[in-house]
Amino acid sequence: MGPVEDFTFPAKDRERDHQPAQPGRRPRTRRCLLKGCEQRFRPQHAGQRYCSAECGRAARRWSRWKAQQSYRSTASGKEKRNGQSRRYRERIQTRQQAAPEEAVAEPARVITETFFRLLLRPAWLLRGLHSTASLAQPALLFALMPARDGTSLAARTALAPRGATAAADLSRCCRR
Repeated sequence: MGPVEDFTFPAKDRERDHQPAQPGRRPRTRRCLLKGCEQRFRPQHAGQRYCSAECGRAARRWSRWKAQQSYRSTASGKEKRNGQSRRYRERIQTRQQAAPEEAVAEPARVITETFFRLLLRPAWLLRGLHSTASLAQPALLFALMPARDGTSLAARTALAPRGATAAADLSRCCRR
């Protein structure tokens, strides 16, 4: 069937009917309903209450918190929360009772002599060194030794102080 041939309307009215419809009116600017934000924004749709997705998430988080508070103020909410607290205290008590038993069951860690043997200097190098009162024996033995894998430079700070006097004493006794 062909186009409508109703000529009762003038031609300009017939053309206007075939034009695309004008978009609807956009809502006016409004304030974000999140307390503390209250920024003005232009909503994309009529029901939009918050200026951004972050504000919407924050509002939902607050809404859940408020619902939880109001539920806990009722008798059944208080009873449920007291039950949760009681079960938590029981769990903590059973963990504390089980902890000493586990510590006894685990064998003690033993460090063998060969563990330190690689770090020590040979005896013929130590003959020429004279110990001084200001240097500790481990500092003398481990002086200028490179750190092994898994250790840091901070691991050696307990052996000898890093002051200028300790460095001078170390260099003085190593020269002899």
